[in-house]
Amino acid sequence: MLTLQNIAYRVDGRLLFEGVTAQVGARQRLGLVGRNGCGKTTLLRLVAGRLEPDEGTILRTRGLAVRLVDQEVPGGPETPRAAVLAAHEERAALIAEAESAEGARRAEIEARLAEIGAHAAPARAARLLAGLGIDEAMQQVPLADLSGGWRMRVALAAALFVEPDLLLLDEPTNHLDLEAAAWLEAHLKRYARALVVVSNDRTLLDAVPDGILHMAGGGLTHYPGNYTRFAKTYAESLATARAQQARIDAKRRHLQGFVDRFRYKASKARQAQSRLKALAKLADVPMVIDERTPDLTFPEPTALAPPLMSLAGVAVGYEPGRPVLRGVSLRIDPDERVALLGANGNGKSTFAKLLADMLAPERGTLARAPSLAVGYFAQHQIDTLEPEGTAFGHLARLMPDAVPDRVRARLGAFGFGGEKADVAVAALSGGEKARLNLALISHRAPQLLVLDEPTNHLDIQSRHALVEALEVYDGAVVLITHDMHLVQLVADRLWLVQDGTVRAYDGDLADYRAQILGGEGKRADGNGRESRPPPARKAARQAAAAVRARQKPLKDAVAAAERRIAHAQEAQRSLQTALALAAQAKDAARIAALGKELAEAKRAEAAAEGDWLAAAEALERAGPG
Repeated sequence: MLTLQNIAYRVDGRLLFEGVTAQVGARQRLGLVGRNGCGKTTLLRLVAGRLEPDEGTILRTRGLAVRLVDQEVPGGPETPRAAVLAAHEERAALIAEAESAEGARRAEIEARLAEIGAHAAPARAARLLAGLGIDEAMQQVPLADLSGGWRMRVALAAALFVEPDLLLLDEPTNHLDLEAAAWLEAHLKRYARALVVVSNDRTLLDAVPDGILHMAGGGLTHYPGNYTRFAKTYAESLATARAQQARIDAKRRHLQGFVDRFRYKASKARQAQSRLKALAKLADVPMVIDERTPDLTFPEPTALAPPLMSLAGVAVGYEPGRPVLRGVSLRIDPDERVALLGANGNGKSTFAKLLADMLAPERGTLARAPSLAVGYFAQHQIDTLEPEGTAFGHLARLMPDAVPDRVRARLGAFGFGGEKADVAVAALSGGEKARLNLALISHRAPQLLVLDEPTNHLDIQSRHALVEALEVYDGAVVLITHDMHLVQLVADRLWLVQDGTVRAYDGDLADYRAQILGGEGKRADGNGRESRPPPARKAARQAAAAVRARQKPLKDAVAAAERRIAHAQEAQRSLQTALALAAQAKDAARIAALGKELAEAKRAEAAAEGDWLAAAEALERAGPG
């Protein structure tokens, strides 16, 4: 149906990818994954015909209908339902022609309209919009009155309404709440035509695709199955490649050592030449791309006695006398892990701002533990970062009494080590800005983190790093996210924001998913009874946190040894260059001094390699991470 043959594309002269070859068959559903900035969106635009490749060929079957969901539909007087109906161009054209057509042509139009289900289209458009959270009232509002996120939902509904032969989706869940994301996942599982979806949503990637296209290192590789199967296969390939490369490196060092010792000895000259030839043939392993993500580490908060916060009969809103939420009576204890459920517009962000002390209760009582610090993450904060400022500059302003080394150490815990801390924000990726925002909101070592959609700009690896950081974080977490996988890994309790209040949800995530999709099975009765996880689940999270904490110094030791090895190797290269110059100058004293330094550098490398091996073995014994 669609074939990519050796596609290459450049941006401002920089090669983004090359040699990309893939096929998409009828009814095939593929997930396209890879690190932020690797070219996934660009590849979708090439497939959709919006861009032309610099090299290679894209072959499409004749008449293939391809639709790439626009990131935003323009505003105007048109309503969401009208915009969705207008997306089906043939239907719209036939209806317009039918107004003036007569006789046989009118009969042909009516027959075609019946064939494409045109008369049932308004009801189908309404169902699609409703599934994505746009209710009947909002379907009649002009697009100009809707935010960009809601317009994105309209664009998505329009693409689903048209049902093209090949549907291309780029991060379709980013503007959705959990409820709409669950509906979309179920809808895409039933989609009867071909689909390619770019997403960092593990739940979606496990449920929908029958194959994964992995973009890395400027190339594209196909893996059968869903994301979990891909991740396992990829990890195994990476481990095998690393082990093979380590064996080759060890053999290369052995051969090179022999050559260095005996190259100029007549009795060993033939053997040395043989070793040189073997060394030249010793090719590197074609490495599986190692996509490491910087660890995230939240600062350790000062312990406070429970509860951190308690609410009794609280009402809160933005205008006096018009509360968004009322009758809220809950408490948050240390080490609490809460996820907020409820559709967009029900008041989840309002509740988050109440917890973060950005809104005051209109009625009721909200008691906070003395010295409680709250770190509040919201997506709009990323947009308020100063483009010309650096990560160091942003954090230094929040820590005016801290010495620069302490500020840099805190940034290093969020992946901004070395020169990265001095890069202008404008040059950072969306994921890097999100990590910087996490560093900023946690600078006071808060006892409570309130995270409102923290993963929208994070790739899968960075989302995993966030989960690991939250596992070892000693404070409480209140989480708002559309990412069900994140909720499953992080949350111990579920609170439902609905009908103008917040209450404990008496059920688990599977129950809630069944409820919003109208599925069968156990349903929550909504009686507000305290919802607690099975004891084994929390114990498992705590055990995982203990493993992470135990591994942290070992990982640091491995990284430190790697830096020492690199430093010693760089010193040897510099000394060998200096020795060559000294030899040309016949400076015997200089040669002797440099020889001693070179020997010391080699001893330093050997010692560092020994430390690396010991730390790596200890890390392996510490258990899986």
